Amino acid sequence: MSALVLFALAGCKKESTRTEDTTGSADSTAVSQRAATSSVDLKEISQQELVSHLSKKNDTLYVTNFFATWCGPCMMEIPHFKKKISELNGKPVKFTFVDIMDKPAWKDKVPAFAKENGLENHIVLVDESKFDNTFFSNFETWTGNGIPFTYFRKGDKTGEIEGSMSEEMLNEKINSFLK
Repeated sequence: MSALVLFALAGCKKESTRTEDTTGSADSTAVSQRAATSSVDLKEISQQELVSHLSKKNDTLYVTNFFATWCGPCMMEIPHFKKKISELNGKPVKFTFVDIMDKPAWKDKVPAFAKENGLENHIVLVDESKFDNTFFSNFETWTGNGIPFTYFRKGDKTGEIEGSMSEEMLNEKINSFLK
């Protein structure tokens, strides 16, 4: 049990290498999945656009989660975020999910994930290979080596959580900004 908790609290490390099935055969399910996701058009943004988003100082709470579809801890917290998006609909809270480590999946897996989870309007894509040395200076603790990572900002107040969050942790963090 403690190993499971440790895994959940830890994040996916960037240096892990993934291997994927690269055989040329595609079954009808895979073909239909690609067709179903072709209507999902996720936006790729630049480092400058992302920094601009992270720097907004107004009365809206910006919750920005860095994730990848292959990251188990990232996927564990997605249901908590979806619940908060629903609960806070119409409130001054903006949720953004940033896929920076999964560029090969931007064509099919990430759009399929977005569509399946109703997050088409919340996911942006950023090519981490284009980050310059200044990008990670926007954060107090995160150096980009692990995901999930969530950045919170409302006005001048900021917060960071590296690693997967429980529903309770997410609720507490968001509530601390909405008081």
